[in-house]
Amino acid sequence: MEETKFFTLFFLGTSFCLISLFPTVLKAKDSITSTHSITDSQTLVSSGEKFELGFFSPGNSSLKYLGIWYKYIPKLTVVWVANRDNPLVNSTGTLKFSNDGKLIILSHTGGIIWAANSSRSARKPVAQLLDSGNFVFRDLEDESSESYRWESFDHPTDTFIPGMRLGWNFKTGLNRHLTSWKRHDDPSSGEYTYSVDPRGLPQLLLLKGKEKVFRSGPWFAQQLKGDPALMENPVFKPVFIFDSDEVIFTYEVKDSVTSRFVLTQSGMIQHFSWSDPHSSWIPDFTVQGDRCDDYAICGANGSCGIKESPICKCLDGFEPRLPQDWRKYEWSGGCIRKDSQTCRNGEGFKKLTGVKLPDSSVFHTNSTMSFEECEAECLKNCSCVAYAKQDINTTGKGCVCWFGSLFDIREVADYGQDLYIRVPASELGSNAHVPKRKKHIIIIVAVSVGSAIVVLVSWLIIKRWRREGAIEAEIQLVLNRSRSELPSFKIDIIEAATKNFSVCNKIGEGGFGPVYKGKLASGQEIAVKRLSESSGQGLQEFKNEVITISQLQHRNLVKLLGCCIHKDDRMLIYEYMPNQSLDSLLFDETKRSTLTWQQRLDIIVGVARGILYLHRDSRLRIIHRDLKASNVLLDSEMNPKISDFGMARMFGRDQTEAKTNRLVGTYGYMPPEYAIDGHFSFKSDVFSFGVLLLELLSGKKNKGFFHPDHKLNLLGHAWKLWTEENALELMDTILENQFPASEALRCIQVGLSCVQQNPEDRPTMSQVLLMLDSDTVSLPQPGRPGMYSERYFSETDSSSLAGVNSCSNDTSITLLEGR
Repeated sequence: MEETKFFTLFFLGTSFCLISLFPTVLKAKDSITSTHSITDSQTLVSSGEKFELGFFSPGNSSLKYLGIWYKYIPKLTVVWVANRDNPLVNSTGTLKFSNDGKLIILSHTGGIIWAANSSRSARKPVAQLLDSGNFVFRDLEDESSESYRWESFDHPTDTFIPGMRLGWNFKTGLNRHLTSWKRHDDPSSGEYTYSVDPRGLPQLLLLKGKEKVFRSGPWFAQQLKGDPALMENPVFKPVFIFDSDEVIFTYEVKDSVTSRFVLTQSGMIQHFSWSDPHSSWIPDFTVQGDRCDDYAICGANGSCGIKESPICKCLDGFEPRLPQDWRKYEWSGGCIRKDSQTCRNGEGFKKLTGVKLPDSSVFHTNSTMSFEECEAECLKNCSCVAYAKQDINTTGKGCVCWFGSLFDIREVADYGQDLYIRVPASELGSNAHVPKRKKHIIIIVAVSVGSAIVVLVSWLIIKRWRREGAIEAEIQLVLNRSRSELPSFKIDIIEAATKNFSVCNKIGEGGFGPVYKGKLASGQEIAVKRLSESSGQGLQEFKNEVITISQLQHRNLVKLLGCCIHKDDRMLIYEYMPNQSLDSLLFDETKRSTLTWQQRLDIIVGVARGILYLHRDSRLRIIHRDLKASNVLLDSEMNPKISDFGMARMFGRDQTEAKTNRLVGTYGYMPPEYAIDGHFSFKSDVFSFGVLLLELLSGKKNKGFFHPDHKLNLLGHAWKLWTEENALELMDTILENQFPASEALRCIQVGLSCVQQNPEDRPTMSQVLLMLDSDTVSLPQPGRPGMYSERYFSETDSSSLAGVNSCSNDTSITLLEGR
């Protein structure tokens, strides 16, 4: 009995001890030493279980990488990759210390795939994953030193998190910078880098290869004044460290928000946050805000104002170097001085307020010089073209002087700085010293001359009205009022270019009328849209397109070069697109095979960027209302250009939707709320984009789609496959195995999200781009599409509508499942 009691107590005591040890036994390691290693099936977890390190394969790839990701976030979100340019191929990997104390990754054959580039080996090495996400390597025998032999934060990939630092250590020559992934499922080094400019004006630069594509503007008074997105806000506080040893940019997060910046494979710098354990990553903003953020878009000595039209202008005292190009909204040639003898004819400085300070290849800085000394220093040197305060450390002192051409100036309203430009005395308003009586005479003369000009122009318009009819005069008046810079071509130039509108030069026929290829005397190829008398579009559409597109400039919008009005002829002259329209390739059984997966993906993203510009970034805020494959043109490099703005509608800043009794657009691309009730909004274009996206993926038209097993249209077919978890069957069979399954599924999900029945359920175009651009963004589960079932109507190609009353019984469309 006593023996039984003894064994019982011994068993219970032993069990208690083992149970008490369980938390220690089960707790994941956060470090390895020379006697430990990490293999494919093992990971390190930081002490607070915030980050995890191990081997992973992105998407469905067979390649393996060592990376770090968030432990507590369900969706794999990688923040650092070790062997990004040397993956393990069909091989297992091991992270360990070599015999000489260096941290390495070995393949199963024993070859070294990656090594931490520590300058010294360690006798008693340890590598630890910290709660900050930093993976550090140190020598335990070197107890006197707290510094690391190596750390992952010194070698970032595409992600920037709190505690990381971008910038230069001047003592060691270390340059910490971000480099984009090549693709969302390929972490190898892409073509974009984001770094700190180490010269005397601390600022952030985005490069594509060696070409500058974006610049933050310099650090001033504890802020990046040139880029409001990077100024202090409720989520984070930016910090610049600038001294003789280093120039560093970092940021501190506020509250308990998880924050990260990502340099995407397409060159966008995006900020994401995560605060709710049950939510997903929230895309807060993109650092590049609009077209004026494109580096040096206005060329040398030009300034960009996104609220102006055109957006580029020359600085005071300068004029376009190539005036003919500026009239075509091509500003890269920049500006030159009106008076090359500025310094000899008397000069001063003109103040520009609220601007991002310029970039220049030559500039001088002095952190101790006062503002008055700065002006005097610049004034006495004829080569000095501008100066400004340079208050990096809020001392109130500091001066920067620029020499040579000035680049990348933009208006930043309340967030900018003051810049002082050297100008001749004539630009300073020397008439301030003219007696008042002379001033009055000048004003009277100016008013008289202006009135005479108005009377003369009015008389010319009336005369033209009488001679050529009221329609042509109204068009000319519209042109004069809307865009005086838009060139007007004479009819003999267009006839010569198109060989008198030869049938051999005809390249297409749209709702507007025939389109002809032409070649100007300069050698430039053009496309001429000629309004036909039988066209469903007319004067209003012509005016609409001229007013709209002449004020738009974007790489994914077709460029309007000018117009021609001659008697009853009304023509629009565009840049010529050698690969014609998307539908001519996509829906042609023989040509469709030339459209590779990557080209289709690039077209999808390009069209999305063009629509986003129309909706959000252009000065006008425009709904296209007729987005379809035939209105997407392809240039020589297969870049997409959205065309045909005859149906477009401009919205005010506070306007989100409108209603019409006059339906315009094309069956198959119309959202249900528009086709049935005449309601349209920015979400109308989103629906059309979703249709176009699904057509690009499948190689099939939505309108007239046929399947032997059901009577659904393409949208209904895609939705049916999605709900049956057979979505990849939608993909064009010509593509075969060209595409990664994860990419294709993401695109299908985005397309179905865009064509949902209710406009409120569809994403905005900014959200669409984020979903297409990053595999870390959680996608919403799409609902049933609008226009889900078969429609019965004529299947001819000429299906664009114009002037159809949505209340009429004659509307040739029957919607079985549209409501």
